[in-house]
Amino acid sequence: MTDLILAICSSTAISLIMRLSSHKVKNNVSMLAVNYLTCLGLAAFFTGSHFFPTDSALPGALGMGAIHGILYLASFVIFQYSVGRNGVVLSAIFMKLGLLVPMVISIFLFKEIPGTTQIIGFLLAVGAIILINFEKDAASSASALGLLSLLLLGGTADAMSKVFEELGPGHLAEQFLLYTFLTAFLLCLGLVKLKRQRFTRWELLFGFAIGIPNFFSARFLLGALETLDAVIVYPTYSVATILLITLAGTAFFRERLKTRQWIALAIILLALVLLNL
Repeated sequence: MTDLILAICSSTAISLIMRLSSHKVKNNVSMLAVNYLTCLGLAAFFTGSHFFPTDSALPGALGMGAIHGILYLASFVIFQYSVGRNGVVLSAIFMKLGLLVPMVISIFLFKEIPGTTQIIGFLLAVGAIILINFEKDAASSASALGLLSLLLLGGTADAMSKVFEELGPGHLAEQFLLYTFLTAFLLCLGLVKLKRQRFTRWELLFGFAIGIPNFFSARFLLGALETLDAVIVYPTYSVATILLITLAGTAFFRERLKTRQWIALAIILLALVLLNL
């Protein structure tokens, strides 16, 4: 449970730092590249000098890490496209509803069957995610295919941690993260070149600041999945992060919540209790 709490705090920190960067950073992809480079440096630190150990299980860790890194970056690109096409509201909803993917994988592939209270908590969590982000007429010109792609891609990226925990070589978990962020960084660097973006001091500063909690969020989430069922970890991770981000927004950024959003927060609290009973 400690790993899950730390993963939630780390994920919250990512969003808050990105919120602070919104008025300073003009080259988002450049900032993302610095973020992945920071994650890569931390991953290298935790692996010591064992970047490519002599181990028969190394190809599995390398392959899963590479797939994870590709999905990481691809979900970001699809999210950016979806924001331009469908708006930030619907894009945020479907990105967060990506938790359905690891839930389905855990239930049908790894036979982690939730209890009745967990099922009710999960349904409440999904409802709260929709309620807290819902805006009238947001779907008037939405692309169903784009939103579905965002849900599936973002959810699959999240699910890779569970897939590795179940099928991958657990003793190479640090290497798995190293290969994840190495792949994401190299691909992101290519995207920076393609878009001809620059690295200013703000991209460097905020990219570094985001990279630290981003790495630990992935590391603690992987640790949480070793001791807790995914049907508890993923919905708890998602809605607890939303709860903390929303409360921090009202406290530090003077954001005002609508009545339905306060109701959604109350539903989230109930969902968290039911999920962890």
